[in-house]
Amino acid sequence: MDNGDIEGGDEEFRAPLGRKYRPVVANDRAVLQMSSMDTGSPSGSSLKNVKVDAQENMGSDARQNHENIGVNGSQMDSKLELFGFDSLVNILGLRSMTEQIAAPSSPREGRDGREGDDAPVPYGRPQPSEVKLGTMMGVFIPCLQSILGIIYYIRFTWIVGMAGIGESLVLVAFCGLCTFLTSISLSAIATNGAMKGGGPYYLIGRALGPEVGVSIGLCFFLGNAVAGALYVLGAVETFLKAVPAAGIFRETVTKVNGTATAQSIQSPSSHDLQIYGIVVTIIICFIVFGGVKMINRVAPAFLVPVLFSLFCIFVGVLLAKKDYPAPGITGLSLKTFKDNWSSDYQKTNNAGIPDPNGAVTWSFNALVGLFFPAVTGIMAGSNRSASLKDTQRSIPIGTLAATLTTTVMYLISVLFFGALATREKLLTDRLFTATVAWPLPAIVHIGIILSTLGAALQSMTGAPRLLAAIANDDILPILNYFKVADGNEPYIATFFTAFICVGCVIFGNLDLITPTITMFFLLCYAGVNLSCFLLDLLDAPSWRPRWKFHHWSMSFLGAALCIVIMFLISWSFTVVSLALASLIYYYVSLKGKAGDWGDGFKSAYFQLALRSLRSLGANQVHPKNWYPIPLIFCRPWGKLPENVPCHPKLCDFANCMKKKGRGMSIFVSILDGDYHECAEDAKVACRQLDTYIEYKRCEGVAEIVVAPNMTEGFRGIVQTMGLGNLKPNIVVMRYPEIWRRENLTEIPATFVGIINDCIVANKAVVIVKGLDEWPNEYQRQYGTIDLYWIVRDGGLMLLLSQLLLTKESFESCKIQVFCIAEEDSDAEMLKADVKKFLYDLRMHAEVIVITMKSWEVQVEGVPQQDESLDAYNAGQRRIAHYMAEMKATAEKEGTPLMADGKPVIVNEQQVEKFLHTMLKLNSTILRHSRMAAVVLVSLPPPPTNHPAYFYMEYMDMLVENVPRLLIVRGYRRDVVTLFT
Repeated sequence: MDNGDIEGGDEEFRAPLGRKYRPVVANDRAVLQMSSMDTGSPSGSSLKNVKVDAQENMGSDARQNHENIGVNGSQMDSKLELFGFDSLVNILGLRSMTEQIAAPSSPREGRDGREGDDAPVPYGRPQPSEVKLGTMMGVFIPCLQSILGIIYYIRFTWIVGMAGIGESLVLVAFCGLCTFLTSISLSAIATNGAMKGGGPYYLIGRALGPEVGVSIGLCFFLGNAVAGALYVLGAVETFLKAVPAAGIFRETVTKVNGTATAQSIQSPSSHDLQIYGIVVTIIICFIVFGGVKMINRVAPAFLVPVLFSLFCIFVGVLLAKKDYPAPGITGLSLKTFKDNWSSDYQKTNNAGIPDPNGAVTWSFNALVGLFFPAVTGIMAGSNRSASLKDTQRSIPIGTLAATLTTTVMYLISVLFFGALATREKLLTDRLFTATVAWPLPAIVHIGIILSTLGAALQSMTGAPRLLAAIANDDILPILNYFKVADGNEPYIATFFTAFICVGCVIFGNLDLITPTITMFFLLCYAGVNLSCFLLDLLDAPSWRPRWKFHHWSMSFLGAALCIVIMFLISWSFTVVSLALASLIYYYVSLKGKAGDWGDGFKSAYFQLALRSLRSLGANQVHPKNWYPIPLIFCRPWGKLPENVPCHPKLCDFANCMKKKGRGMSIFVSILDGDYHECAEDAKVACRQLDTYIEYKRCEGVAEIVVAPNMTEGFRGIVQTMGLGNLKPNIVVMRYPEIWRRENLTEIPATFVGIINDCIVANKAVVIVKGLDEWPNEYQRQYGTIDLYWIVRDGGLMLLLSQLLLTKESFESCKIQVFCIAEEDSDAEMLKADVKKFLYDLRMHAEVIVITMKSWEVQVEGVPQQDESLDAYNAGQRRIAHYMAEMKATAEKEGTPLMADGKPVIVNEQQVEKFLHTMLKLNSTILRHSRMAAVVLVSLPPPPTNHPAYFYMEYMDMLVENVPRLLIVRGYRRDVVTLFT
């Protein structure tokens, strides 16, 4: 049969009831919709074309090597000939494994837009790469420069004065422990394989999936952008304190009462901070536009003044004496140390100056939010992962060295500052570090300004590249404006970052910006810890980090500390930040493109599935826990157009067998032929079928089986498909309505064989008649769902009717249960029992009992349906003709009666009985269910030793003129229960 013979041809026919049937044809609307879909491979492409493309994509050396291998062996003396052309030691194959191939623009596409393995592998010499950085210049110095910043210079002594030495030590140790554990987690993930650009976004996205990666990555981008404003304000405030004459507006004067001598504290005007901050941000933006090379050249120079200023501060601490170099300084004194040991939280104004009438009330929680940005910056090295010589060595050593160095320096500074000056001096002198610096305060002023400007420059450089890295992964289409080609500068992302930075500068308040930065950085740190925790806990075979000094408990503790710190700082800020990350996550889930990165959640699902499967075992599932797992037999009868792998309505019916999407469907198609010859065709067909399932929004998997014929293929499927209790329990297929019309003589034997195989394999069977008429999700049905419950099937028919009611198409229907009783005396008792049973099952249905006399008794006075009688008489004639041909063949060959290649025993009286029973059942259905939306009826098993042709005649008599029918057979197992 060619493609033109499409299940019934192009002509339409009408049932005697007047319903118009329209078989699926090539120009059908559903078929045309499928034709426009991208199946991932050229539609209609043959295996020959695939082979030609593969040869064309090979390099010339590869083709030559391939041609040298003959049928009987290689022309060259190769000891590894058995392993074939693609041996590991083959120079081209080895080169393709070791070369660094540029990452595709989309996680689902290769260089030329083709998916995954279809993308050609470029051969040739590696392209020259740029100069790589080592541990010192690539990780340690950037981390050190990012950690040491404005908080230490102009807020750290104030924190010591407010919290005291004791709580300040706790504060530094608490925040330092959080970043230290995060550094260990970062080191473990970074040493688990090659790492590309993107920093923590790359690590989190590849570990927890694109949704989590993008949501945390965007928050981390916002944190870096806001941090730029923090550093700019710090530099401007220091400049205005050092040069008060540069102020445009009048300074803010704050009276400090409650001291020995009333003092007036002058602070820069907020308007000056805003104006100068905007100007500095614009200047930095222009520098960033100049390129990252210039920034990398001058970045180390910014660190020298910082280190020199730190040296001057500690020398000044050691040389300080009472009231030298300023009043309030006592020198290193044990008495001062004791006086400053405890905390003294006070109210301050918005500038941080103590004021009894101030609007800001400080506590330990608030100080955590203020100080935590002083320990951030540990991601500066991982942000440069693409520029490092050896990421697996440099990131752990450089990051941990910078973290430990700064933490120890902070702890020592707490002790020194707490023993050096009175609490009043620590709280009122905003530039105390410059005051005590030796020999001149100007050295610290210059150091502060250069360090903060350098940090701001790093933030304005790193944030746009982080945003560009997220955009280049092509997860969110809305970020396409920020994409950049390799080697180009992210100008649009830089402008957007500068816009955010300017917006934060306009606020002009350092103490209000720092909690916001803290939340975004803590989200990122929590994501890194959770990534390491998940990967370490799952312990997948691919999880082999070189950094051995870690444990899942450390990652869990690091993530818990991050969450605790967030809530300590401000529960409102925490809720807002988590809500923002959740909204981004939800948006990416809805609008984003899938990235096949092998994230840890997939490993978690795999482990959970394995554990669940083991817990389920191989025992029978209790009816309370039973879910239908249908095996959808896609195209067993006839053919569909080449670009339609399955009947367009079959997925609609599969969705009707699920309650709220719960359950799994397995779509199976059998490809006739030899497996070695048809393996590539099977892969193409599987991709097409998988695309069809996704297009129809049906949760399920696609499987293509190559077998010599349909019977052998189905027997292999029904025995091996699935695992444990996740094996399919219902076989779903369409009724072969075309078998006589198309004269397909092989269909009866195949159809009967499939039903018998399902009975032997203990699988339930659902056969759909009238699939062309099955409604989609938008076609609402009215009327009734009629069940002709003849045999005990474990409640499968009842369950299917309830599942149909959960769909919008059938939610307006009502259920009618027709019970067949052979004797009148059983009718009332049967009706009462069924009503009680349905009541206990919480089912609302009308019960109707129909008495059906045994076939020997002629029922007089009850007219049969004319159309049923016509079909019955036609079936009798065909059976008689088939019987006569069997007898003639047997007499001619001298053999017993044979059908379908095996001997049969025909009892003509029994054949007449079966046909007559189907007539009465069909007539009953037409009499009571002519207006039903769908009819369900029990499936009779094929009689033993009857020809398959006879069984098809019985079934045709049953389904005659019924427009939409489900023929159901259970599998000797209850699927519903009365009990809670």
